[in-house]
Amino acid sequence: MSLSDRSVPRPLDPPGSLPRSLDNAPDGILASRAADGDPRAFEVLVRRHGPLMRAYATRMMGGTSESDDIVQESFIVAWEQLPTLKDGNSVRAWLMRIASRKAIDRIRLRKNDEPLHDWDAEAPTSQSPAHRVEVASQRERLTQALAGLTPTQRQSWLLREVGGHSYEEIGEQLSIPPSTVRGLLARARRKLVEEMEGWR
Repeated sequence: MSLSDRSVPRPLDPPGSLPRSLDNAPDGILASRAADGDPRAFEVLVRRHGPLMRAYATRMMGGTSESDDIVQESFIVAWEQLPTLKDGNSVRAWLMRIASRKAIDRIRLRKNDEPLHDWDAEAPTSQSPAHRVEVASQRERLTQALAGLTPTQRQSWLLREVGGHSYEEIGEQLSIPPSTVRGLLARARRKLVEEMEGWR
């Protein structure tokens, strides 16, 4: 089946009822079925990995305004390229790499370096008001600290600490050697430790 024969599903729409066996199937089986054109299998992958991709895109972009677009674009690319994925069991890392590239492409298109905001989700309502204030203050401090990094330092830190990418993968995505990635991460971590010293 050629890619042109594969009509792109609408991955962010609420999925319909799915067979229980398919809903609980391993990533490798789902990726294989989706690569053969099964949209139900792809929907399970979207439900399973979409929230992490959205959270990652939100952190990369510094807010939620573009994250849904990045996730949507990433799943469209994934649907089209699934037949080229050699190891279906690595689909999660593969999806995260696609989302990373989409986010980095958007960052490069920005004319101005925008500050990060909305770093993390709201604190659970079950927490005490005092604790929620403390968490919000810490989150704001981390947001400010990240905004103080250079764009490349911040991208490297997010790809490593949020996305879990290796130095080699980060270097490939940012078009820099792994040794430069190590230096960027070391400086970013040192800066963040200094800025967050009061919260340790």
